[in-house]
Amino acid sequence: MIDKKHIGYEFHPVTVPVEEGRLRFLAKALGETRKIYTDTDAANAAGMPGLLAPPTFPFMLEIDALDLVDFVELLGEKLGKLLHGEENFVYHAPIYAGDKITVCKKITDIIDKKGGTLQFVISHTDFINQRGKKVAETHTNYVFRH
Repeated sequence: MIDKKHIGYEFHPVTVPVEEGRLRFLAKALGETRKIYTDTDAANAAGMPGLLAPPTFPFMLEIDALDLVDFVELLGEKLGKLLHGEENFVYHAPIYAGDKITVCKKITDIIDKKGGTLQFVISHTDFINQRGKKVAETHTNYVFRH
Protein backbone atom coordinates (compact mmCIF):
# COMPACT_ATOMS: atom_id res chain seq x y z
CA MET A 1 0.00 0.00 0.00
CA ILE A 2 1.17 3.48 -0.81
CA ASP A 3 1.64 5.62 2.26
CA LYS A 4 -0.44 8.79 2.18
CA LYS A 5 2.52 10.69 3.62
CA HIS A 6 3.46 11.27 -0.04
CA ILE A 7 0.50 13.63 -0.53
CA GLY A 8 2.02 17.08 -1.00
CA TYR A 9 5.40 15.73 -2.11
CA GLU A 10 7.02 18.10 -4.62
CA PHE A 11 9.64 16.80 -7.02
CA HIS A 12 12.65 18.95 -7.77
CA PRO A 13 11.89 21.22 -10.74
CA VAL A 14 13.67 20.17 -13.91
CA THR A 15 14.27 22.42 -16.93
CA VAL A 16 14.01 20.74 -20.34
CA PRO A 17 14.89 22.32 -23.71
CA VAL A 18 12.29 22.15 -26.48
CA GLU A 19 14.08 20.80 -29.53
CA GLU A 20 12.90 21.10 -33.13
CA GLY A 21 13.62 17.45 -33.91
CA ARG A 22 11.38 16.22 -31.10
CA LEU A 23 8.56 18.52 -32.21
CA ARG A 24 8.80 17.23 -35.79
CA PHE A 25 8.90 13.63 -34.54
CA LEU A 26 5.77 14.10 -32.42
CA ALA A 27 3.95 15.95 -35.20
CA LYS A 28 4.71 13.08 -37.58
CA ALA A 29 3.64 10.47 -35.00
CA LEU A 30 0.35 12.34 -34.50
CA GLY A 31 -0.24 12.66 -38.25
CA GLU A 32 -0.05 16.45 -38.00
CA THR A 33 0.54 17.91 -41.46
CA ARG A 34 0.28 21.66 -40.80
CA LYS A 35 3.66 23.23 -41.54
CA ILE A 36 3.73 25.31 -38.32
CA TYR A 37 4.57 22.01 -36.58
CA THR A 38 7.22 20.82 -39.03
CA ASP A 39 8.71 23.72 -41.01
CA THR A 40 10.54 26.53 -39.22
CA ASP A 41 10.14 28.95 -42.15
CA ALA A 42 6.37 28.35 -42.21
CA ALA A 43 6.14 28.87 -38.44
CA ASN A 44 8.14 32.11 -38.72
CA ALA A 45 5.95 33.29 -41.63
CA ALA A 46 2.93 32.69 -39.37
CA GLY A 47 4.48 35.05 -36.79
CA MET A 48 5.84 32.36 -34.47
CA PRO A 49 9.36 32.40 -33.01
CA GLY A 50 9.88 28.72 -33.92
CA LEU A 51 8.06 25.47 -34.54
CA LEU A 52 4.87 25.17 -32.54
CA ALA A 53 4.67 22.24 -30.13
CA PRO A 54 1.75 19.86 -30.76
CA PRO A 55 -0.88 19.91 -27.98
CA THR A 56 0.21 16.77 -26.10
CA PHE A 57 3.88 17.76 -26.04
CA PRO A 58 3.86 18.64 -22.30
CA PHE A 59 3.47 14.91 -21.59
CA MET A 60 6.83 14.31 -23.30
CA LEU A 61 8.41 17.06 -21.19
CA GLU A 62 7.02 15.43 -18.06
CA ILE A 63 8.50 12.07 -19.07
CA ASP A 64 11.87 13.74 -19.70
CA ALA A 65 11.81 15.52 -16.33
CA LEU A 66 10.72 12.65 -14.11
CA ASP A 67 12.13 9.14 -14.20
CA LEU A 68 9.12 6.84 -13.87
CA VAL A 69 11.16 4.17 -12.08
CA ASP A 70 12.25 6.73 -9.45
CA PHE A 71 8.63 7.86 -9.06
CA VAL A 72 7.40 4.31 -8.50
CA GLU A 73 10.24 3.55 -6.07
CA LEU A 74 9.50 6.73 -4.09
CA LEU A 75 6.03 5.33 -3.52
CA GLY A 76 7.42 1.92 -2.49
CA GLU A 77 5.87 0.21 -5.48
CA LYS A 78 6.94 -1.85 -8.49
CA LEU A 79 6.66 -0.67 -12.08
CA GLY A 80 4.68 -3.78 -13.04
CA LYS A 81 1.80 -2.66 -10.81
CA LEU A 82 1.42 0.71 -12.54
CA LEU A 83 -1.27 1.66 -15.03
CA HIS A 84 -1.66 5.08 -16.60
CA GLY A 85 -5.17 6.07 -15.63
CA GLU A 86 -5.81 9.53 -17.00
CA GLU A 87 -4.09 12.71 -18.20
CA ASN A 88 -5.79 16.09 -18.49
CA PHE A 89 -4.17 19.13 -20.07
CA VAL A 90 -4.78 22.82 -19.51
CA TYR A 91 -3.04 25.15 -21.95
CA HIS A 92 -2.18 28.74 -21.08
CA ALA A 93 0.25 29.73 -23.85
CA PRO A 94 2.01 28.13 -26.83
CA ILE A 95 5.26 26.20 -26.49
CA TYR A 96 7.84 26.73 -29.23
CA ALA A 97 11.11 25.18 -30.34
CA GLY A 98 13.90 26.92 -28.47
CA ASP A 99 11.89 27.34 -25.27
CA LYS A 100 13.24 26.04 -22.00
CA ILE A 101 10.41 24.59 -19.94
CA THR A 102 10.67 24.00 -16.19
CA VAL A 103 8.56 21.05 -15.08
CA CYS A 104 7.20 21.29 -11.50
CA LYS A 105 5.36 18.16 -10.33
CA LYS A 106 3.50 17.57 -7.06
CA ILE A 107 1.52 14.62 -5.69
CA THR A 108 -1.87 16.05 -4.74
CA ASP A 109 -3.82 13.00 -3.56
CA ILE A 110 -3.74 9.25 -3.00
CA ILE A 111 -7.11 7.51 -3.16
CA ASP A 112 -7.88 3.90 -2.18
CA LYS A 113 -10.53 1.98 -4.12
CA LYS A 114 -11.90 -1.55 -3.84
CA GLY A 115 -10.59 -2.03 -0.33
CA GLY A 116 -7.09 -0.98 -1.32
CA THR A 117 -6.74 -3.35 -4.28
CA LEU A 118 -6.47 -0.21 -6.40
CA GLN A 119 -4.73 3.00 -5.41
CA PHE A 120 -4.88 6.18 -7.42
CA VAL A 121 -1.97 8.60 -7.15
CA ILE A 122 -3.01 12.02 -8.42
CA SER A 123 -0.43 14.58 -9.47
CA HIS A 124 -0.44 18.14 -10.74
CA THR A 125 2.35 19.43 -12.98
CA ASP A 126 3.05 23.01 -14.03
CA PHE A 127 5.11 23.83 -17.13
CA ILE A 128 6.82 27.22 -16.90
CA ASN A 129 8.76 28.76 -19.80
CA GLN A 130 12.06 30.67 -19.60
CA ARG A 131 10.16 33.94 -19.15
CA GLY A 132 8.39 32.65 -16.02
CA LYS A 133 5.04 32.18 -17.78
CA LYS A 134 2.96 29.08 -17.07
CA VAL A 135 2.35 27.58 -20.51
CA ALA A 136 0.52 24.39 -19.50
CA GLU A 137 -0.48 22.17 -16.62
CA THR A 138 -1.45 18.55 -16.35
CA HIS A 139 -3.44 16.49 -13.90
CA THR A 140 -2.37 12.85 -13.99
CA ASN A 141 -3.94 9.79 -12.42
CA TYR A 142 -1.57 6.85 -11.89
CA VAL A 143 -3.28 3.59 -10.93
CA PHE A 144 -1.50 0.92 -8.86
CA ARG A 145 -2.93 -2.61 -8.67
CA HIS A 146 -2.47 -4.58 -5.44
